[in-house]
Amino acid sequence: MKEDNITANMLELEFGMNTSAGLLFNRLSTPSGLSEWFADDVNLSGNIFTFIWDKMEHLAEVIEKKENKHIRFRWIDHPDYGDNHTFEFKLSVRDITGELSLQVTETISEDDEVEDVISLWNYQISELKRVLGI
Repeated sequence: MKEDNITANMLELEFGMNTSAGLLFNRLSTPSGLSEWFADDVNLSGNIFTFIWDKMEHLAEVIEKKENKHIRFRWIDHPDYGDNHTFEFKLSVRDITGELSLQVTETISEDDEVEDVISLWNYQISELKRVLGI
């Protein structure tokens, strides 16, 4: 089940994930985990992640992290985004079903094509699920 919520300059997507929080959080917060589904390659130096797509490097700083709960990144040199462009992965357990939920929140600008951003995240999360075998 997926839910979409778009508020002023924020896009929130929610995905049900049939896996453990620890296993999922590893794929969301480590260079090796992120390179399996999110980018071609990922490196870490301090709290700065270098994401590599098509041989192009983009830097993101971890600005908030709570183990097995959430991690928030801020792009610090991406040519398409300003300094306040963030994305976050947040884990929670749904009260009714007990299912693990992954919420993806991303800052979007007025120029962003919302449908394209949603489509990209849907693809990325399907890749994550494939890597996890779910």
